[in-house]
Amino acid sequence: MPGKSKKPSQQNKIAGKKIKIFAEGIELEALNQFYSAMENGFAITGALLPDAHTGYTLPIGGVVGTDNYILPSWVGYDIGCGMCATATGIAAEHLIPFTEIIYKKIYAQVPTGFNSNVHPAKWDYRHLEKTKVLHGIFSKKGLKQLGTLGSGNHFIELGFDEDQRVWIIVHSGSRGLGHDVASHYMRLASGDGKAREGHFGFEVNSTNGQAYLKDMNFCVAYALENRKRIIGKIFDILSETLPNQPFARMDTTRLINRNHNHAEFKHGLWIHRKGATQAENGMSGVIPGNMRDGSFIVEGLGNPDSLWSSSHGAGRILGRRKAKQQLSLDQFRETMVGIKAKVVSGTLDESPFAYKDIFQIMDSQEKMVKILHHVKPIINIKA
Repeated sequence: MPGKSKKPSQQNKIAGKKIKIFAEGIELEALNQFYSAMENGFAITGALLPDAHTGYTLPIGGVVGTDNYILPSWVGYDIGCGMCATATGIAAEHLIPFTEIIYKKIYAQVPTGFNSNVHPAKWDYRHLEKTKVLHGIFSKKGLKQLGTLGSGNHFIELGFDEDQRVWIIVHSGSRGLGHDVASHYMRLASGDGKAREGHFGFEVNSTNGQAYLKDMNFCVAYALENRKRIIGKIFDILSETLPNQPFARMDTTRLINRNHNHAEFKHGLWIHRKGATQAENGMSGVIPGNMRDGSFIVEGLGNPDSLWSSSHGAGRILGRRKAKQQLSLDQFRETMVGIKAKVVSGTLDESPFAYKDIFQIMDSQEKMVKILHHVKPIINIKA
């Protein structure tokens, strides 16, 4: 059991704090990261979610509530990374014959990985507060990366639910902007000019604390705009490819958006979510599984034991390097039959076999979220 891994000193330092571990079979390194975080006096309560695994400073799938203290390292580098999903009104049977065409058009029109737009995008962000530091970072590449897909586990997916409705689902974040902003504030917090791991942060009302919150919120808004732009491009592609299929354009009032890297003041705490989906009572959300098993549209149940959160995915069981060393490309190809996706050595680290069983993960959080739809993939786009 996880509790047996705690040392006596850890038990003393976290005595009286409310801690809940939902993950099973979690590696010792991730547990030590979590307990190390909870040892700090400003850490009031914490939870490890079912998909928890080792990250930087705080494990992925970790949620910690603090008292008047904000830590950039507990939010992470990809500020505002999250999920957007929307139903299109298209029936799967009408899309499937055009799978190959749509797949190629998406790769042609949506830059992925380290690629950017040729020309800067237009975006009115004057209403969003930001510091001079963020303005300097943003001016270099922010608008050129708006509407582009990141690498790693970021993806665009078209799939169908139990009613054969086609959904568009996008997982992406704040691109290079979030990484540079996080690095800047981690350097400030550490006090030695290095963006390094550690439980370094700011008093919320300090100059640096207020500056970080301002720039973090800008990155969260930028990440959402990024996902919206991608979904808009997908709608354009569907419209030109399926001209005889009437379907609703993107309706922002029905768009499900839920990020999983942020900090917010809620329930009297500064809740830090690092790879954790906000799941307040009645709140819509999206929990992705893997390239083969698709994603789940959910409704939050507002569980205070999980700090009003749920998992943000299935959670890795193999790091990227180990996945490429240990997994079989042939097995990867076999398990992806029927799904149009980039199944090559370069995406082997995203094979379903690199992740925990998403169905078990969903079963283990039935008190955190209610499943509304299971969206099975037709097309999966990765860098």
